[in-house]
Amino acid sequence: MSQQYSKSASISPNGCGCLLLLMGIGVIGAIALPSFLTASNKGKNKTVEAKQYVSSMSRCQQAYFAENKAFSSSVNALGLGIKTETTNYKYSVRATKKAAFNYAVAKEKDLKSYVGGVFLVPTKNLELNATKEEITTTFILCGADSPGTIKPAEPTYENGKIACGKGTIQVTH
Repeated sequence: MSQQYSKSASISPNGCGCLLLLMGIGVIGAIALPSFLTASNKGKNKTVEAKQYVSSMSRCQQAYFAENKAFSSSVNALGLGIKTETTNYKYSVRATKKAAFNYAVAKEKDLKSYVGGVFLVPTKNLELNATKEEITTTFILCGADSPGTIKPAEPTYENGKIACGKGTIQVTH
């Protein structure tokens, strides 16, 4: 059983998600951009792009939900300005009413693919003093156990716990 790594963003019925969106974009720019500019195209560094893109997409899904009360079904609608296809990966999104899945599928058979799962959960599942009508989002980043060009299995949220899908492991920073 792997340790749970998640990020949460509380959403109250009366709150404004504008601040959350701006904070998310600022954090993404401050953290991700320098790494994108300095990463080389050598083996392991190729996966850095995928991990950062999927993490950024997941954080933006949280902000998007705060603003729109729904998850985005499009990479472009997240407003990150990233390409849906690079030299090494194809990026895509699948959204449901209760979750969003962000994919980085390897284009080369020697690279691993990644998936981020963003889940809508009652705040009371994460915070003891929360009121029952509050909701929050939480996410997990998972990487394929082995290299390949197949879309990885989606993470799950069951009984208050998030976990990586079959054939994937949790990615830690």
